[in-house]
Amino acid sequence: WVGNTGRLVITPLTDRCYITLTMALKLYLGGAPAGPAGTGKTETTKDLARALAIPCYVFNCSDQMNFQSIADIFRGLAQTGAWGCFDEFNR
Repeated sequence: WVGNTGRLVITPLTDRCYITLTMALKLYLGGAPAGPAGTGKTETTKDLARALAIPCYVFNCSDQMNFQSIADIFRGLAQTGAWGCFDEFNR
């Protein structure tokens, strides 16, 4: 256990993101924060996962990933109940 850790700066946007993602979690749905690069989508997701004590793994996607590697990642996330954060998924 690492104890209390620092939190991100709470802005109206991060607050709205936290509320939306926790409502989706309650409804057994997923969330996919979208927006321009460098706006803190990954860090916000990781901070919420840390606050809820859910492991969050970040994967940097590339053109080298194929359907089998993605399937293996999803299989592992489903087995552990962890969150997956896919950076650069659109590439």
